[in-house]
Amino acid sequence: MNQVQTCVTGTADHVVSDMVENARASAFQTLPNAGERVVVAMSGGVDSSVVAALAVARGCDTVGVTMRLSDSDAAPQREGACCAGSDIADARAVADRLGIAHYVLDYQSAFRTEVMEAFADSYLAGRTPVPCISCNQTVKFRDLVRVADDLGAARLLTGHYVQRLDGAEGPELHRGADQAKDQSYFLFSTTSTQLARLGFPLGGLAKAETRALARHFGLRVAAKPDSQDICFVPGGDYRAVVRRLRPGADRPGEIVHVDGRVLGTHSGILGFTVGQRRGLEIGGLAEPLYVVRLEPGANRVVVGPRAALAVGTVWLDALNWLGPPVPADGLDVEVKLRSLAPLVPARLFPGDPARGEMPRLAFGEPQFGVAPGQAAVCYAGSRLLGGGFMRRTAAPSARSRAT
Repeated sequence: MNQVQTCVTGTADHVVSDMVENARASAFQTLPNAGERVVVAMSGGVDSSVVAALAVARGCDTVGVTMRLSDSDAAPQREGACCAGSDIADARAVADRLGIAHYVLDYQSAFRTEVMEAFADSYLAGRTPVPCISCNQTVKFRDLVRVADDLGAARLLTGHYVQRLDGAEGPELHRGADQAKDQSYFLFSTTSTQLARLGFPLGGLAKAETRALARHFGLRVAAKPDSQDICFVPGGDYRAVVRRLRPGADRPGEIVHVDGRVLGTHSGILGFTVGQRRGLEIGGLAEPLYVVRLEPGANRVVVGPRAALAVGTVWLDALNWLGPPVPADGLDVEVKLRSLAPLVPARLFPGDPARGEMPRLAFGEPQFGVAPGQAAVCYAGSRLLGGGFMRRTAAPSARSRAT
């Protein structure tokens, strides 16, 4: 039995704080039985490191895997990003302390193609992408579940703050207990098959409990700051990344008011997203201007007053559904239109693929700043029902504007 197992399974239990004891007990309920093999996706951060330590403490046959995603030519590494160079070293050091096998898997090519280049192409198409969703959808869950299968693991464990709960029809995905850390929005594309293979031991914990566990386990990453930015976007400058991946992407074009007036010119639509106000200080106009839509074919930025941003209906592409079947006459849901946005009521209509109809969300109250390319994620209470990427929008009807 190694040092960490001794610390967490016996001799030091009498000095463990109530917070740590309760947090550990909560996490243990989500883990397979002792002796079963688990694969832990270890990013080098505090969350996934604690998951690995919990699995060892539980007595699981634990294997750590870290994905090398960074492409140094297209995305300079830096501290605070989830694929910075130091993170692999941190993951390896934690695995060494825990006494578990640890593998570094090279996914740079797949990450560049399926996440980074898709990110750039979305901006060029006038959409606002969410690359963390694409990453979870592809190289993380799709590919790491395969790795877990190849290693004969009962479960792939991650450090996400979401909950996998057993429902009447099988596993369900729920928001994390710590609402300030809930990451369910970014996992809406998880399939039912993947969910059956996944585990989220931190879903019932608060971040403070996770850090307390990290200190208890003696992990060197206990005080490591959380990642804040998109991992391949240095300093938050996404335009520089798009320009690097798609040279010549910026082309000057017109800034046009929704009433048809040409108000000025721009140096490239990459500098604009729907709902943006910054950079639109045009003289001679009394009211503030916002980006209402982007027209990439004409290389045009269309602007207008805030009222022009109002959306009553959103059509969804690539709908992934984990909930019960949606009736033809619709289902009442609560929706997040951005990761930090509050839930708003809407009615989801399934559409008819045979007739070329996309699923759509109809809102009782106008929504503002809705950007095509972002995700609309549907909930019932804490349960994540599913979601899709917003493809197009329509203004509220005259009836909904009047009510």
